[in-house]
Amino acid sequence: MSDQSAATRTAPDQPASEPVSLARRFVALLIDWVLCLLISSIFGDPRRDSWIPLVVLVVEYAFFIGLFAQTPGMFVRSIRCVSVTTGGPIGVPRAALRGILLCLVIPAVIMDGERRGLHDRLTGSVIVDAPRQPRATG
Repeated sequence: MSDQSAATRTAPDQPASEPVSLARRFVALLIDWVLCLLISSIFGDPRRDSWIPLVVLVVEYAFFIGLFAQTPGMFVRSIRCVSVTTGGPIGVPRAALRGILLCLVIPAVIMDGERRGLHDRLTGSVIVDAPRQPRATG
């Protein structure tokens, strides 16, 4: 592993950046949570069956982070969840584990100096900037 810290790594072909702020991460999670509540209402009453939104969140994380490195909330906030070693998507199993750990809350609030939560460390992931490419005109 190089001497470059995990939180400042983006992808092998991208320059290093500062760790993503907790505010951006929280807003992305809030957007994803609202989507999970809306989707879970299709399957039952989220106020009565509180486990349904959690299952939807884990499935959302497994699919979106595992395959695309971004949930809809992360897309809105221009951040990505990538492998700390490759800079690419972490894959469905690790993304599902990350979602399960996030549902437990405690791993997410135990953070290090690089703003990586325990759920990030256990799944070998890091949250990085995802700058949008300018749209081509013409």
